Amino acid sequence: MNLKEVLKLADDLVFARTGKHLNDLQETILRGTWEDEDYKEIANGVHRSEDRVREVGMELWQILSQELGEKVSKSNFRASMERLQISVVSHLEQHHNRIGSFNICGESRHPPDIPNLHPPNQETTNSKQTKISHQDLSEMPELGAFYDRTPELDTLTTWILQQRCRLIAIAGISGIGKTTLAVQLVQQIKDEFEYVIWCSLESSPTLDEFQHKLIEFFSQSEKLDSPATNQKPLPLIKYLQKSRCLIVLDDVHHLFSKNELAGKYKPGYEEYRSFFKQIEKLSHQSCFLLIGWEQPREITQIESQNPIVRTLQVTGLDIVAAREILKDYRLAEIDNCEELIHRYQGNPLWIKSVATLIKELGGCVTELLLDDTILLPENLKDVLEEQFDRLSELEKQVLSLLAKESEPVNLAKLLENGRMRSTDLLNALQSLSRRCLIEQQGSFYTLSPVLREYIKGL
Repeated sequence: MNLKEVLKLADDLVFARTGKHLNDLQETILRGTWEDEDYKEIANGVHRSEDRVREVGMELWQILSQELGEKVSKSNFRASMERLQISVVSHLEQHHNRIGSFNICGESRHPPDIPNLHPPNQETTNSKQTKISHQDLSEMPELGAFYDRTPELDTLTTWILQQRCRLIAIAGISGIGKTTLAVQLVQQIKDEFEYVIWCSLESSPTLDEFQHKLIEFFSQSEKLDSPATNQKPLPLIKYLQKSRCLIVLDDVHHLFSKNELAGKYKPGYEEYRSFFKQIEKLSHQSCFLLIGWEQPREITQIESQNPIVRTLQVTGLDIVAAREILKDYRLAEIDNCEELIHRYQGNPLWIKSVATLIKELGGCVTELLLDDTILLPENLKDVLEEQFDRLSELEKQVLSLLAKESEPVNLAKLLENGRMRSTDLLNALQSLSRRCLIEQQGSFYTLSPVLREYIKGL
């Protein structure tokens, strides 16, 4: 098996899993791995840091592992590819009379080394041929290293495929893994839909612009299916009723105003309120998945009354999954490993940020982790600053009060210390809770150690 064949096979597998071809760095890592180069040698050859090459490599092995259904790593990559080629050749020889129904490339959902190639009956074959799936995942981020989120994936899959929820919000603080979770989910369930599209709202499209984009996607796909027809595009709701569609809205917080309580629409974007209510009220068979630091207020208002509207608040990874991050940085055996994970609340981005700092300083920083020291690398502070810049002055005032307390405090003490109206305090606490910036323990409120340390430094 030559290198060209290996790269083609790996590219097919990555495309089947992510919808994207190998990028230059991924291809370079595969070349180097095939030629028995270590990460340092590969990094020197492309003038990149060893840590960056290692991170991309880990993500690549995970993608290949998911697609092949077996553990793929740098050490067994060659053996995995050779076994795969032998399996493919064997299956092709055994089933040459129906080779047209077998395709290792493109949208094949099962790895070709799984021996499940019994001749399909005619009814199944016809069914698969008539179901055409149109997918636009060009704005979906690449799936990085994915750490176990089985309960969350199971919950979302149940809501979408079994309970047929129409509107689902994925909420959580920055870095917790909302988008990564959504990417993994889409990869797992996308073939259950006739239309799948991932839309980033980072550019803050107006409702008209957003609806036009969706209608264009649906209408162009219809023309591909029936090129002879020249029908006018339908209203958006008609497409949602006519077909089973999955629409992902990423960075939904860009629809809302900065320096206001969570979920207040920017001027000119108020029509989204009616749009989301229509998605909930009107009868259709599609699902909208919303991802962002803030969510529309109307979702929270109608969620308790309507089971087809749901919110999933993403929390930190458990100890086992978070340890996998530290293993990638060769830090899983440091003293107080579990305490570090707990201190940073299992937040993948926070843990990676601290792990990078420890690695770059040669591990000497681990001595500081023996006490209650909270390390705040600059890139972690940048992430927090981006979210804190969105807060209202009232929310910032409440966070400052909470940062001064080492123990959870109740409303009475916050009112006494803050000297603000009870209505203002309650509204601020509700907004901070929706942003996942505060923790509630019964009638008491507190901050995570990381946020407390950050706010003290402002």
